[in-house]
Amino acid sequence: MMIFTSIYGVVDGLFVSNFAGKTAFAAINLVMPFIMVLGGIGFMIGTGGTALVSKTLGEGQQEEANRYFSMMILFTALLGVLLAVFGVVCMRPVAQFLGATPEMLDDCVRYGRIVIAFTGAFMLQNVFQSFLIAAEKPKLGLAATVAAGVTNMALDALFVAGFRWGIAGAAIATGLSQCVGGLFPLVYFLRPNTSRLRLVKTRLELRPMLNACGNGSSELMSNISSSIVSMLYNFQLLKYIGEDGVSAYGVLMYVQFIFIAISIGYSIGVSPIVSYHYGAENTAEMKSLLRKSITLTLTVGVALTALAIAAAGPFAYIFVGFDDSLFALTKHAFRLFSFSFLLAGFNIFCSGFFTALGNGAVSALISFLRVLVFQASSVIILPLFLDIDGIWWAITVSEVLAAIVSAVFLL
Repeated sequence: MMIFTSIYGVVDGLFVSNFAGKTAFAAINLVMPFIMVLGGIGFMIGTGGTALVSKTLGEGQQEEANRYFSMMILFTALLGVLLAVFGVVCMRPVAQFLGATPEMLDDCVRYGRIVIAFTGAFMLQNVFQSFLIAAEKPKLGLAATVAAGVTNMALDALFVAGFRWGIAGAAIATGLSQCVGGLFPLVYFLRPNTSRLRLVKTRLELRPMLNACGNGSSELMSNISSSIVSMLYNFQLLKYIGEDGVSAYGVLMYVQFIFIAISIGYSIGVSPIVSYHYGAENTAEMKSLLRKSITLTLTVGVALTALAIAAAGPFAYIFVGFDDSLFALTKHAFRLFSFSFLLAGFNIFCSGFFTALGNGAVSALISFLRVLVFQASSVIILPLFLDIDGIWWAITVSEVLAAIVSAVFLL
């Protein structure tokens, strides 16, 4: 699910960069952090809510689990509407705050407002990615994500390449695909089905919602921190390189979405299992899952790093092959950036593991230190010694420091 979600998110960038130009491409990358903060609230509700529901299932309380599940979906839908209104109204001042140049500003506002209008569907899609696993219907989640991805790619080809609607066409394609990914599972749960969970009549209760949001705060913290760090990257790149630097960083982010999606997907997939056995007090099974997961994440990290270094040229060419100087910059940057994949999966799993145990404080601390403290400070300090290369090395330094923190908490 996470890999397909990342792939169809990348498609926007491919079509915009090749058919609308690098200014429009830079505009998307500039406003994307704000869009991801709003959608990231769905991840918070989904991961925290899934841990609560899975633990309740492990304790054998089926009706209570259904009530919590229904409450989280209702809360997500209502909050999504409010955030969409807020985002649309604030888009222009936010784009200006993020440093949009006069040439980029209109594209930033146009793309941001259209995509943010679909925030409710985007949040539901994020929430259901976790809950479909707890409901023992991961294949249905994959089917919904693939359907959303195919919708996005087909509409990008039609709106951007065919009708030449530019950045607005890419935004409409993204929004409609999120409707497919968010509303398809909703319709499934509203009808009689064979899953472990049901949507039932419920009302909003403060305590379980605060419990879920507090436990899932690490995922929100990760999204907010990543967005803030992306803003810092853009500020630094505009300072050291200019618009080409923002475009190069955009390529890195799009490819990273796909690579990191493997680790995020594993974490989302294994967390409900950990929560279930935690509720059922199956300690031996939890320890086995922990050992195997650490081995798997570290092994995959080595493989992804090798692949990223080897494929730096082709990845850069796909996005910015139309501009020789931008291609050379992006290729060089990606080879340095690739070493961050060595430990990223381990850190993502550790944060998700503590969320699954209901320990949102440790999970949030790992995410907070990994991104907002270590990476933000690295992207500010390293360029003072390593010039532009310091910007590209910043994420690797932050992953190493975060791995030390994660290991200490595990021990």
